[in-house]
Amino acid sequence: MSSLEINSSSFNREMKLPLSPPLVEGSAQEPLGEDLNEVEEKSKDIIKFTTEKLSIDEVSQLVISPLCGALSLFVGTTRNNSEGKKVISLEYEAYLPMAENEIRKICSDIRQKWPVKHIAVFHRLGLVPVSEASIIIAVSSAHRASSLQAVSYAIDTLKAKVPIWKKVRKYLFLPFGYDFCHKFLKDKEQDYI
Repeated sequence: MSSLEINSSSFNREMKLPLSPPLVEGSAQEPLGEDLNEVEEKSKDIIKFTTEKLSIDEVSQLVISPLCGALSLFVGTTRNNSEGKKVISLEYEAYLPMAENEIRKICSDIRQKWPVKHIAVFHRLGLVPVSEASIIIAVSSAHRASSLQAVSYAIDTLKAKVPIWKKVRKYLFLPFGYDFCHKFLKDKEQDYI
């Protein structure tokens, strides 16, 4: 028998296991009692636009709270195809003052609709290669329903209202060679050879 297998015959049916470990006075494991209700943590909205690669771990750490039992994430990534053509990358631009203001409004709307603790919205600008994250939205709440609904609302509203523009850069097969086709592609910035 491997060390991971459990054999019911190895347990004495008379043996009773403690429900919790014994406490030593002054130990770090003392129950929190009334102190738990006194824990107060200010809610925060973290918004960031960057040309750097986004980190799921970094964003999720920003919204973790001891008061919350749920952390929901949306991670939007660049896929390798669009409209039947191979995608090389996406390129994002934003009108930053207005984009940040609109995301703050989205955070405010979320707080009016659901009891959430922290909200983080990180969006990549510039070139985003295939499989890398373009956006990460993280929301923490006491229970999962609130954070899941908030994340869904955030991405849907962001796409509809926030001035962020996406340019799809596609691979273009050139059967006649680069020099011949280049003349016809001068004005098509989104297509790469």
